[in-house]
Amino acid sequence: MKPETADHDTILVQRGREILRKEIEALRTARDMLGRAFAAAVRLIAECRGHIIVTGMGKAGLIGRKIAATFNSTGTQAVDLHPVEALHGDLGMVRAEDVVLALSNSGESDELVRLLPMMKELGCSIVLITGNPDSRAARVADVVIDMGRIEEACPLGLAPSASTTTMLALGDALALTVLREKDFSREQYAQFHPGGALGRSLLRVEQIMRTGAACPTIPVTATVRDFTQAIRRAGRAGAAIVVNDDGTMAGIFTNGDLLRLVARVDNPAEQPIKDVMIRTPKFAKVHDYVADAVKTMRPAKISQLPVLDEDRRVAGLIDITDLWAAGFSVFDGT
Repeated sequence: MKPETADHDTILVQRGREILRKEIEALRTARDMLGRAFAAAVRLIAECRGHIIVTGMGKAGLIGRKIAATFNSTGTQAVDLHPVEALHGDLGMVRAEDVVLALSNSGESDELVRLLPMMKELGCSIVLITGNPDSRAARVADVVIDMGRIEEACPLGLAPSASTTTMLALGDALALTVLREKDFSREQYAQFHPGGALGRSLLRVEQIMRTGAACPTIPVTATVRDFTQAIRRAGRAGAAIVVNDDGTMAGIFTNGDLLRLVARVDNPAEQPIKDVMIRTPKFAKVHDYVADAVKTMRPAKISQLPVLDEDRRVAGLIDITDLWAAGFSVFDGT
């Protein structure tokens, strides 16, 4: 192993930059060559009534797995099919209504060249991403996306590198263009990503807010005694929303407000709620993102947030414990 020196570090960085330069050039070539074949591929995939069958050998097959995952997460059903497994029985999963997305830089992979005519015979449409539009695989395909002659970034010129980077980028381009063609929404995306940060970032207030008996409300004519009874009926709540006769919010009163009231008033139970409530509380709307509601709660250090509909009527209540359960950190250290 060569010694660690400043000069050697410089050489290593230069080599890394050269590899990135070659991969960037490959992407530029593919971008400039993109044309009607790409549009035809998008239409085939967007109108597909079956599955997108993604297939390729070796490193191209590994890229295909990621492309299939991107299609699935953006609303287009896709499966990854290994060519060898397909030739040994898994071809039975393929149907005439499927669209095949094949990946091969050379277009001459023996396994793929054997498989594609069989898929064609089943009635599938075939889209091929390749660097060789005159290949045997290309002659079988309905649509050929030519990514151009690519110089691999590998110093030996052997390991798939720039070619697989380009395949991956073209797969993203297909999936994300199809997404727009289908008018795939943020809400639909959230349905496919219920866990982790992605799911949380797209979660709506209406999906976690408390409603009905779990969202205690009291009329503006109530007393603090009525508040305590409403809280008890709700089972587990840290606040009650005060409502006007028309259902709009007049204010909010919390357990914290009750503790502070007890400390300064001799007979707190008989106090009119309208005299002790918070009259202009912060609130969220039903269709807001939960992440935005958290941004409202965090700087104000509040644990309950009323939720209103478009007419400012009370629709629900967000409690900090519900946010914790959904994976949100509301206050520093939580």
